[in-house]
Amino acid sequence: MWRKKQKYTLWILVIGLIIVNIFLFRLDWKNSHRGLTFAMLDIGQGDGLFIESPTGTQILVDAGPPRKILSALARMMSPFDRHIDAIVITNPDADHIGGFLDVLKVYKVDRVFEPGTYNDSKTYQNLENEIKNKNIPDILAKKGMRLDIGGGAVIDILFPDRDVSLWDSNDGSIVAKLTYGKTSVMLTGDATAETEKIILEEFSSLQLWSTILKVPHHGSRTSSSVAFVKAVSPSYALISDGKDNKYGHPHQDTLDTLTLFGAKIFRTDLLGTIIVKSDGKSEKIQPLH
Repeated sequence: MWRKKQKYTLWILVIGLIIVNIFLFRLDWKNSHRGLTFAMLDIGQGDGLFIESPTGTQILVDAGPPRKILSALARMMSPFDRHIDAIVITNPDADHIGGFLDVLKVYKVDRVFEPGTYNDSKTYQNLENEIKNKNIPDILAKKGMRLDIGGGAVIDILFPDRDVSLWDSNDGSIVAKLTYGKTSVMLTGDATAETEKIILEEFSSLQLWSTILKVPHHGSRTSSSVAFVKAVSPSYALISDGKDNKYGHPHQDTLDTLTLFGAKIFRTDLLGTIIVKSDGKSEKIQPLH
């Protein structure tokens, strides 16, 4: 009888220790993620950006090609967390949306933002059907929309400013600016020089200036015009591209333009996932090892 009671007490202690450790792990995780976190995920030739506000709001901007996004997210989020506040589809091409079906299978997503461009691919149609089946609010992103993500961090939609349903998917990409204190990130999707021209006509250099430029279209030569990069004047330029990709991204002309304006360049094909941490006064950028 005494041995049974001793064994029972031991099990209670073990379970109690497990619960305490889980609580401490979650508390430590939460405390370690104060401030703003912005990550350019290493998902190969595509885009996948993770944002966590100071209050814990989590947003996934694009999800790259299939199969890679979940492992990349697992390195950014608590293993107990299965909730994403919003996903943003900057354009419906496979290298931006391919991983979203995997995300929707694992995570509860509160809302979706899209530009309004279309793609007749099976991947896109399956994603749209899944969004509808799960009754996730699907919101059309428009210029002037502001997303308050908590703790003083906001995302302002700069483009589209019009109906882009018949536009090329790259030309119609969502362009937005993430701001937290003195840190700002220009989010560009696959925006082209034509898109940049429209934005330059509608916003001043003061409005476009950003600490960090998410380089559009993986560093393609059809984006990152001299005028646009000059207006943004980033201290840092982040490029998402696959190692030895067949497109030759990033193009040397783009790298030269970024260097011309003094931007320090970070590339996922060379560094893997790139993490930006900001307290609203300054930012720290480093690869996730």
